[in-house]
Amino acid sequence: MTQTAAVPAPQGPPERPAPVAAPPRRPTPRIHPAWWVALVSFVTIMCAAAFTAVPGLFVDPLHAELGWSRATIGLAVGLQSVLYGLTAPFAAALMDRFGMRPVVTVALVVITGGALSTVWMSEPWQFVLGWGLLVGVGSGSMALAFTATITGRWFVARRGLVSGVLTAATASGQLVFLPLLAWIIESQGWRPASATVAIAALAAVPLVLFLLRDHPADLGLAPYGGEYTPKPAPVHDVARRTVTALFDAARTGPFWLLAGAFAICGATTNGLVRTHFVPGAHDHGMPITVAASLLAVIGVVDVIGTIGSGWLTDRYSPRVLLGVYYTLRGVALLFLPSLMAPQVELPMVFFIVFYGLDWVATVPPTLALCREFYGDDAPIVFGWVLASHQIGAGVVAFAGGLVRDVTGSYDAVWYGAGLLCAGAALMSLMIRRRRASEAQSL
Repeated sequence: MTQTAAVPAPQGPPERPAPVAAPPRRPTPRIHPAWWVALVSFVTIMCAAAFTAVPGLFVDPLHAELGWSRATIGLAVGLQSVLYGLTAPFAAALMDRFGMRPVVTVALVVITGGALSTVWMSEPWQFVLGWGLLVGVGSGSMALAFTATITGRWFVARRGLVSGVLTAATASGQLVFLPLLAWIIESQGWRPASATVAIAALAAVPLVLFLLRDHPADLGLAPYGGEYTPKPAPVHDVARRTVTALFDAARTGPFWLLAGAFAICGATTNGLVRTHFVPGAHDHGMPITVAASLLAVIGVVDVIGTIGSGWLTDRYSPRVLLGVYYTLRGVALLFLPSLMAPQVELPMVFFIVFYGLDWVATVPPTLALCREFYGDDAPIVFGWVLASHQIGAGVVAFAGGLVRDVTGSYDAVWYGAGLLCAGAALMSLMIRRRRASEAQSL
């Protein structure tokens, strides 16, 4: 009997692995929760902004009551600014490790303790410790790196706009607190004003604990305008990542241009105008409450300017925007000494509105350039760029007081700051656009 060879059964296509089930997702609500997170963040930053409104109001009362020089007071304010900046990149990495809620909560508690400790101070070192060290570290954890983290996690569309809105929260806080604190200082003294700052920071803690959410994936949702992505695993080596991001960025030219320009930004806003505008105007006979109200108006207009800058950043070159912003700021500062007077004249009102529009309009385009060049590390790199901003602010907060002590006038400081802005404009325009091949390697 003839045996026929067995014909192997036809093989079908190779089996494919079973598809991995997508993470559970729920339908996106009519109002995306990203907007609620942005709202809570805005209110939290605004409540915590009370501490930024105080230093300029403290210069004359502390000088009159305790006999401290303006340079001594500026040293504490300068230390706060420097620590604010140096803490920011580590805070951004800590948010990746532990989440935003615990980091921001601890920061607000530290600010409360630092502000409250100054109520009983009688020596300069106590002011340096409470306001310089504690408020500096706490405020650094509530810095613009927090804004970068919020926009990076919760938004794909409208990032520039949201960056502008959250940046404007600090200015909104100044609008609320500057006139109030100036009135408290004139009627009750500077100690109740310190206590008010502590209460404002503490009042924001419940908002953070109960309403702030860390990541869209926690709610089973995609970020606004983007695709669903799982929540990344916590990054354990926080310090290493923070320092590595700095070293990697420091090997690139755009980092130094951004950091240099932003240092001048800090010098001409927080370091100069926020710290020395009120005492400078008071030197010319303007009442402290009136000068503080003008500074608050800067905060009002800044809300419009910063949100508008975010809108522009979504549509136009951030390099060109920065060049224009710094140029206009420099021109305004060169005119400021001639505008000082006992009464508020129309040219001073024009300066306040003009300067307010430009106050932190630099943040959205600077943050956009960090995202363009540094990808996922953008919040941390932006934290280091912000550190340069605060170092510039700290140097001028001290130097401005020293120049006033030595010369009896702030005029040299205003003129010098105006010239520095020209350098910041040039540095911004020198930043080259990232090539497509470089962007793909991120």
